[in-house]
Amino acid sequence: MQCAACAEKRCYSEGKDCSPQPDLAKQVRQELRKKRNAQFCGISSILEAEHYMKLTRLDETALFARRMKFSHIGIAFCVGLSDEAKALHGILSKTFRVSSVCCKICGIDKKEMGLPNIKPDRYEAMCNPIGQAIVLNKANTDMNVILGLCVGHDMLFTRYSRAPVTTLVAKDRVLAHNPVAAMTNRYYLRKQAA
Repeated sequence: MQCAACAEKRCYSEGKDCSPQPDLAKQVRQELRKKRNAQFCGISSILEAEHYMKLTRLDETALFARRMKFSHIGIAFCVGLSDEAKALHGILSKTFRVSSVCCKICGIDKKEMGLPNIKPDRYEAMCNPIGQAIVLNKANTDMNVILGLCVGHDMLFTRYSRAPVTTLVAKDRVLAHNPVAAMTNRYYLRKQAA
């Protein structure tokens, strides 16, 4: 599949099935009939239809959680976004019970795990996405929100989290956590083409 290169997107405009698997649509329909999947997909589609271009990602996340009848939200955040985590905790705690866990939980030394430091001559705790997931699993959260975890760490957190996970902020230190800017900035794109 090379959907990104397709100029027509007839799947969207006409319902054309270009899938290389002849039974993929059937498989998907079967999965969507499962109660939990139908609930996730249905509420997401309803929010899109009712609030298209009206809600921020944060507003949509909170509204989705309310519609799903979630009561306990977990926040897995990067230490570099501690201020944002505090603000998010304050916003969400008006409606939900909130648990939050920093990426440096346990304070495990990078050297102990054979990992490189950013600055070699100082102590640096490693990021601990597995520990973050274990803490939020133990707290029995209904949904977890990623706030700026590193690439790879976000994958481990998602893998180990028992609750469903959404990403509110994707880390991009260079572009102020706006990774889409790399795909829309002509100067950056020109540099990549060179």
